[in-house]
Amino acid sequence: MARRGKKKGRPVTGWLVLDKPWDFGSTEAVSKIKWLFKADKAGHAGTLDPLASGMLPIALGDATKTVPYVMDGRKIYEFTVAWGEERTTDDLEGTVTAQSDIRPDRAAIEAILPSYTGVIEQVPPAFSAVKIAGERAYDMARDGETVEIPAREVEIHRITLVGCPDADHAVFEVECGKGTYVRALARDFGRELGCYGHVSGLRRTMVAPFSEEDMVPLADLVALEEIEDEAERLARLDAYLVPAGEALSMLPRIDLSEDQAHRIRMGNPVILRGRDAPVATDDACAYVRGALLSIGEVAGGEFRPRRVFKA
Repeated sequence: MARRGKKKGRPVTGWLVLDKPWDFGSTEAVSKIKWLFKADKAGHAGTLDPLASGMLPIALGDATKTVPYVMDGRKIYEFTVAWGEERTTDDLEGTVTAQSDIRPDRAAIEAILPSYTGVIEQVPPAFSAVKIAGERAYDMARDGETVEIPAREVEIHRITLVGCPDADHAVFEVECGKGTYVRALARDFGRELGCYGHVSGLRRTMVAPFSEEDMVPLADLVALEEIEDEAERLARLDAYLVPAGEALSMLPRIDLSEDQAHRIRMGNPVILRGRDAPVATDDACAYVRGALLSIGEVAGGEFRPRRVFKA
């Protein structure tokens, strides 16, 4: 008897900028979106902790080829630090490891923020996805192992103290680069201020190039499950998708003719002519009829494709 092949999803392509709810894992969210859209492929651009809410960009289909560019984008987080306790996970989930009765005032908090701006050295939390000798740090920490993670450089573009609702809490907004751990910021703020601290609330509001206006609440998508007609339901879901090319808005753009597009689809370079042709660059994107066709490099007066999309 012939083996039946695994049923494939549909080849839908685009970005779904999910407003992830609190207490919902990133992997769980991707699986849910993939199932809702009946997509053949899906992936996210940057893990968001289960205890965090907010922007989780999810790529479907060919848009997964643009994930690295969104991963490198700037992020904005709003977070609340609870003073007085340091915890194993640097958030509400962990057990308390140190306590203090000291509470910093607004002036003391603002005085330390300049030292956390720019390129800084940061030690990621023990409970993080950082790999140590091939193992995830959080797996080692859960097994009771002592986790020693070396400091690494991260870039903080700005930190603002939004407010101090009471003596036990401070609310911040931070704009940062790839690899920054907000939980580590809370831990380090508390240590420097001599009062200890952990994150008690965290929300991501931006992952460049997407903005807060692009976000779609999970509840809005789940509500569409009530539509019995599958074609209508999928069409309503697809209306929420952002074109894959939007993830590459920071790259030089090249518009191709149909003849040039045919060469690109065959994996061949095309010669670029004219005053508007981009100069040599490692990353550029090529379009045909307004649709993203390829990501590649510009060198020697040519566009040389690396990744080709269905356009």
